[in-house]
Amino acid sequence: MAGRIRLEDRECPLSTALGYVGEWWTLLILHDCFDGYSRFDQFEENLQISTSMLTRRLKTLVENGLLEKRPYQTNPVRHEYVLTELGRSLRPVIVALAAWGNARLDPADRSMILVDAATGQEVEPVLVDDATGRRVDGDGFVFAAGPAASAPFRDRYADVVAAPHASAPAAVD
Repeated sequence: MAGRIRLEDRECPLSTALGYVGEWWTLLILHDCFDGYSRFDQFEENLQISTSMLTRRLKTLVENGLLEKRPYQTNPVRHEYVLTELGRSLRPVIVALAAWGNARLDPADRSMILVDAATGQEVEPVLVDDATGRRVDGDGFVFAAGPAASAPFRDRYADVVAAPHASAPAAVD
């Protein structure tokens, strides 16, 4: 994964995330996993992806810890690909990307929508701050340099002062 990240972006969390999911096949495979697919032939049929491409993508997902490869048949040996906790943690990202895509379509042109499983009612996901419940997609929230930021990152965010995180230890002089 690290080889795909530009040196100057190594500390950027966006670059790190894209190192895991930057190829569109990766997100589509993960989406299939969230829909219950786990076997090579299921991915291949649903995505209409070449065998060699699918093999490479699944191998990378396993190497990056997003999927776990488990045997489900012994003769011949066949494997399924199961989401790990790290892989499951990407669900909100996939939900948000799908919602972003749907927001740009006429409602009649949407091939997939997010609904409440209990009511069937369409829902619109939003990203909110856990502590306040406020939406974080507006101008009221900005990026700031974190505690491990390099000098270039501190310079980039010099105009933004971040309060210490509640769980971060207090600085000692």
